[in-house]
Amino acid sequence: MVIKVMEKDMLFSSLAAHALEMVLFFNNKGEIFYANAAAKEKLGYGEEIYKIHIGDIFPNVFECSKDGLIIGHSFGSDTTNITAYRKNQTCFPVESKLVQDGDGRYICMSNDILEKEFLNKEIAQIKNEAKQAMKVKTEFVANVTHELRTPVNGIFANVKELLEVETDTGKQKKLHLMERCCENMGMLINNILDFSKLEAGKFTLDPQKFRFKNMMDFIKESNERRITEKGLDFVVSLSGDIPEYVIADELRIGQILNNLISNALKFTAAGKICVEVIKTAQVNDRIELFFIVTDTGIGIDKKDEDKLFQSFSQVDASISRTYGGTGLGLNICRQLVELMGGSISVESEKGKGSSFSFSIWVTIPEGEIMAADNSGSLAQPPPFEPGRELLTGRAMTEEGGEDNPKQYGTAANKDTLKKTLSKLILSVEMDNWEKAEMFAETVRQLTKDAPKEVKSAALRLKMAIQKENYDKTAAAFRMLKDVI
Repeated sequence: MVIKVMEKDMLFSSLAAHALEMVLFFNNKGEIFYANAAAKEKLGYGEEIYKIHIGDIFPNVFECSKDGLIIGHSFGSDTTNITAYRKNQTCFPVESKLVQDGDGRYICMSNDILEKEFLNKEIAQIKNEAKQAMKVKTEFVANVTHELRTPVNGIFANVKELLEVETDTGKQKKLHLMERCCENMGMLINNILDFSKLEAGKFTLDPQKFRFKNMMDFIKESNERRITEKGLDFVVSLSGDIPEYVIADELRIGQILNNLISNALKFTAAGKICVEVIKTAQVNDRIELFFIVTDTGIGIDKKDEDKLFQSFSQVDASISRTYGGTGLGLNICRQLVELMGGSISVESEKGKGSSFSFSIWVTIPEGEIMAADNSGSLAQPPPFEPGRELLTGRAMTEEGGEDNPKQYGTAANKDTLKKTLSKLILSVEMDNWEKAEMFAETVRQLTKDAPKEVKSAALRLKMAIQKENYDKTAAAFRMLKDVI
């Protein structure tokens, strides 16, 4: 029993010694037998503190009588404000808590109220200074971007007018270069302004009803000239089960996609850029849309992927010198996606290319009928147009199937899926990536009504094939077979 008491006292002493508040341990006669370092320092005592009575420190609270300790103050379960006296008889207010242990001893824990108030004032002052500094910075950025935007817009408008009347090819080329520089400058100004608003917490979304396919058409048209001028293929694919109308912030979705496409264009010298959108989940009137932007550019090392979404960050300085940029675009994309309740990620391999993907939740307008067949220019675009019809209609008939799409899970569907996967892996083994990608699109169409894990696996297989990466394709193929 004595050993247990000693162990308990040693544990208490060890904990109290590191406490920032004053801790005093005394018996029912008011004799102090433990005081931590904070109590000795604040009260001005050394070891002589063990020779005084608890009433010498708190004279208005504790008194000593022949019957023992008299507590002249009511201590509740919460802290109580009382006055503590130092060795030199000066006093200061404290908030104290009194606890009695099972052996009839008392623990008094006290905090200096004046010190606490001083710290609170300092914290409040620091917060206020930070708030004022943020306000000044936001106003400065707003003013600077406004001053920059005005001359850039003026130059841009004049260049547009000159392009309408200029017939000389050489001069047109220079004017187009000026036009491109104005566009880049405008994008940089907008990124800086958006970043400032996001950092200040003043950025708000503006959800509106809009036609989703029209937005994707516009994104394709606005980026196509720049991409094809560089000699790259540009493919935009939109799955047929996405509603015609959705409610979301159209401008910001477009901004994210344009940032990712511009990023892909900057780092891709040859090959292609692909944009794909699929519906991955639905809960009542809300659906999750999954966007993928894939390129065949320079790629990055796995260890550097986390740097991409940090503000003012590039993988290394040489990239900034070679390709330009502020390192703000992807950070803005991340913050916008998170504002929409989604997440963004990247998969990349150095020298092979990158795939940026993000998901967001959008609302279906009341009474909106899900479009069974989006027949526009983006509704069913193939990654590679030639020969696609051989995989979607007639080929299935030749294999003994049906002309109509087969429901996932049926015997006909499983049979067609199995044969298509066999053709796909054979194409990969023969290094015919173009044909493999066509088969991958067919697999994705055959699994569009499948559970989410099957659809995701089919999508990852297609992404791996687009990168023409044998190891990742083999891994994705095995994963799809496992979930099927």
